[in-house]
Amino acid sequence: MIIVPVKEGENIEKALKKFKRKFEKTGVVKELRRRQQYDKPSVLKRLEKEHSVYVQKLRQMEE
Repeated sequence: MIIVPVKEGENIEKALKKFKRKFEKTGVVKELRRRQQYDKPSVLKRLEKEHSVYVQKLRQMEE
């Protein structure tokens, strides 16, 4: 449970912004989106491999 202490006379928009920031840091939405669709381990491995090849090509182009 997220608790956001609100000071006396503090603007409600500011308190809402604090709440949103704390909520984003918990990663609840990210986890929910990840769990909405099941990906097979082989697919995840292939995507990870593609990403590493992409990053490696970027690093080679820098040099």
